[in-house]
Amino acid sequence: MVHTRLDGELFSRMVYLGASLLSENVKVVDGLNVFPVPDGDTGTNMNLTLSSGVEELARKESPRITEASATLAKGLLMGARGNSGVILSQLFRGFSKSVNGKDVITTRQFADALKAGVDSAYQAVMKPVEGTILTVAREAAEMAIRAARTSDDIAVVMEKTYEQAQTTLLRTPEMLPVLKEVGVVDSGGQGLLFIYEGFLRALRGEVPGDIEKQAKPAIGEEELDKLVAEQHHAQIHMKTEDITYGYCTEFMVHIAHSTEPNKKPFSEALFRGHLDTMGDSLLVVSDDEIVKVHIHAEHPGNVLQYAQQFGSLHRLKIENMREQHANILKAEESKAHPIAEAVVSPKGDALSYGLIAVAAGEGIAKILRSMGVHVVVEGGQTMNPSTEDFVKAIEGVHAEKIIILPNNSNIIMAAQQAADLTEIPVAVIPSKSIPQGLAALIAFHADAELDANKQTMEKAIAQVKTGMVTHAVRDTRMGDVEITEGDYIGIAEKEIVTAGPDLMESATALLKELVDDETEIVTIFLGEGATEEQAEALQTAVNDAYPDVEVEILEGGQPLYPFIFSVE
Repeated sequence: MVHTRLDGELFSRMVYLGASLLSENVKVVDGLNVFPVPDGDTGTNMNLTLSSGVEELARKESPRITEASATLAKGLLMGARGNSGVILSQLFRGFSKSVNGKDVITTRQFADALKAGVDSAYQAVMKPVEGTILTVAREAAEMAIRAARTSDDIAVVMEKTYEQAQTTLLRTPEMLPVLKEVGVVDSGGQGLLFIYEGFLRALRGEVPGDIEKQAKPAIGEEELDKLVAEQHHAQIHMKTEDITYGYCTEFMVHIAHSTEPNKKPFSEALFRGHLDTMGDSLLVVSDDEIVKVHIHAEHPGNVLQYAQQFGSLHRLKIENMREQHANILKAEESKAHPIAEAVVSPKGDALSYGLIAVAAGEGIAKILRSMGVHVVVEGGQTMNPSTEDFVKAIEGVHAEKIIILPNNSNIIMAAQQAADLTEIPVAVIPSKSIPQGLAALIAFHADAELDANKQTMEKAIAQVKTGMVTHAVRDTRMGDVEITEGDYIGIAEKEIVTAGPDLMESATALLKELVDDETEIVTIFLGEGATEEQAEALQTAVNDAYPDVEVEILEGGQPLYPFIFSVE
C-alpha cells in the first residue's frame, strides 16, 4: 500500500495503532528500568501520556494533518507523566509545529516533522543523555530524512525509520554503561519502538483491533458478572452523599464489521481508556464479537453514545445508586492525584506565595502542610503526576507566584512543563527526594523575591543526603552489589550500596554509608513495611556510633520504602 501523502485520518490511525501496541507491552517496557526497585514505570508513564493524547484525538478527529497533530500534541502535553512522558509529548509537539497549517504532508515533510519533534525534545531536556529515547528518536529521524530523498512512499520511509530505531535501541547499552551492566536496552527507547511499529503497521493497512484480536482469548459473560459482583461486594455501606458517579451502568456491544457504515474499528485498550474518563468501577472484557461493560457513571447516556460508535447495544441495565444508598466504588489508584481545594488568604486576597509539593504517604503530606505547603499533589514512585495535575494545582492556589517541589527526579520535567504553560510566575525547585524538599522549605523566605528564593532553596537541597530502603523486584548486579529478587536494598542518593534479605541489616548498612563525623541531624521517615520499634533500634545504633547526632523519627506512611533517611 503506497502513501505519498499523509492526512489527518491516516495519521490518527497510525497513532491509534501505536498506542494500542504500546498499551499491550507496558509491562515489557516497565521491566527494562535499570534499577531493580519497585518503581519501574517508564512504560506506564508513556502509556498514560499517549492515552491522554489519544483520548483528545478521538474527541476531535480531523481530516487535516495540522488539526489532528495539534490535537494530539495538546492531549500529550497535558497528560505527560514522568520524564519519558514529557519527552514523548515534546516529540509530537515539535512534529505538530512543523506541519502547522497543512492539510496533508509529503514524505519529505513527514521526515522533517519527525526531526522537528526530536529538536523540540532535546530542547526540553536540560542535560540530554545519549543512549536513551532521545538517541533512538534522533537517529530514527535522521534516517527518515535520508530515506525521504529516495522514496515518495511514507510507508517505505516509516519502515526505514523503524528499522533504524531498532538498530539504535540495540546500541543503547554501548552508550550507557549502566544499561550494559544490567543487560537491558533503554526502556524509553523500547517504548518509542512499539509506537513506531504501530505507525508502520497502520501504513501497511492494519487497524487497531487487529493486534488485540490475535492475542486475546475469548472471555465468557459469566466471568465478567463474577468480577462485577466482587467489586460491588467490596464497596458497601457508603453514604449517599459520597457517591460521585450515581448510575450503575451495564451493557453489551456487538462489535460491528468493518464494512458497516459509520462504525469505528474496535480497540479494547482505547475503548477502556476513553470510558475510564467517564466514571469509575470500570470493567471491560471482550472477544472477537462481543464487548461487555460495567461502569459507574454520572452520565450513562454519554457512555452509551460513545459505545454505539463500535456496534449495536444490547442488554442495557442502568440503576440509580443514590436511590439505593449504596454501591460506590473507590477511585482507581492509577488516577489518584488529588488536588487540594483553592487556598486563599483570610481576607480573600491573593497569597504572595503558593507552595506546591509532591508526596506519597499521609504522614509526609501532613509534615509538608505543617511547613506551609498549600497544595500537596499525591505522587512519587510509580505514581507520577501529570502536567495537567500541576496546572490544576497552580490554578487552585490563589497566589501571585508559585514554588513547586517535585521531590522526585522523574517528576521535575512535568512540573517544569506545567510552569511553562501558566502566566503566573512559577519556580520549580529540582528536589529529587522528600528530604531535599523539606530542606528547601526550611530555606524558603516569604518576603524574598522568587529568583532569590529559588537560588536559596536550590543551595539547601544540595546540603542534604537522602537514603532509601526498598525491596528488589529482580535479580541483578549493580557495581559490586549482588542483588537477589526480594532483597532489601539500600540506596544512597541514586547509588545502590547494600542489599540483603534482612530489612534491619540493609537499613543499618545504609546509615553507615550516609552518616559521618560531619553529620548533625538524621531524620528517619517510617513507611509501610517497617515498625516503630525497628526505627527506634536504628536511632539507638546511630546514637551509639555518633552521640552528638540528633536523630528524629517521623511517621511518613510512604509506600514501597519502609525507611527514608534524611542526613544533614
